[in-house]
Amino acid sequence: MSGMLELLFIPFLACLILTGIHCYLGIHIVSRGVIFVDLSLAQVAALGSTVALLAGYELNSTEAYLISLGFTFLGAGVFALGQTRDKSVPQEAIIGIVYAVSSAAAILVLDKAPHGEEAIKAMLVGSILFATWRQIAEISIIYLAVAVLHFLLRKKFLLISMNPDLARQSGLWIRFWDFIFYLTFGFVVTSSVHIAGVLLVFSYLVVPAVCAMFFVRGVAHRLLVGWGLGFIASVLGLYASARWDFPTGASVVTMFGVVLVVCAAVKGVVGLTTGLPQKA
Repeated sequence: MSGMLELLFIPFLACLILTGIHCYLGIHIVSRGVIFVDLSLAQVAALGSTVALLAGYELNSTEAYLISLGFTFLGAGVFALGQTRDKSVPQEAIIGIVYAVSSAAAILVLDKAPHGEEAIKAMLVGSILFATWRQIAEISIIYLAVAVLHFLLRKKFLLISMNPDLARQSGLWIRFWDFIFYLTFGFVVTSSVHIAGVLLVFSYLVVPAVCAMFFVRGVAHRLLVGWGLGFIASVLGLYASARWDFPTGASVVTMFGVVLVVCAAVKGVVGLTTGLPQKA
């Protein structure tokens, strides 16, 4: 038992850190209605990693991270420019196109890269079980810097996410602040994908935020609920991985799915209960 706890301690810390930053960003993303922007941007980051792999760098190397970050910045620019008042082309369409093209390009690159199949698996489900103290320190510094910046700019970011029409009326330069938002978002996603993979990053971003929105209003309350649910899903997923020898990333992603189903069921029951006619 002590050996299992020792093995899972660093992955557990990584999961807690991922929960902290991604739940907050997820509230922005879900409120903006661009649910798959994380999945798309994560795939762009993965494309950068495949290019680095083809160039002869290891996936976990500094060079691969910087190349991946550069690709992510390009994606952030595309998403910021895609946010317009003209709704004839929804931003979700642009996000979907970026995802499809970057996924196809990654497959083409990996077809020519050594150990391409292993690289695809690593990018999808990550290798969080083998996270190191150095990686924990690196992502902690990056996420703390992003958190401080978002705290300082919270009024602009929250206004654009929660009430974009009022943001335009107040004279905010939407595209510029969107670019800053997606730029910081890109830092987080690129760092997270390298340690956790595309699917786990998407789960941490969307599921806690959606579940919290089922039950509470207000950013602070949603953060608290989302952090709690992210903690529960992480603990259960890591335990299932260790107990039954499942892949760690896939176990945590699946547990997030279970948490979402349970929360949706509870929401439905509560809705039916409160909707019943009251006795006179």
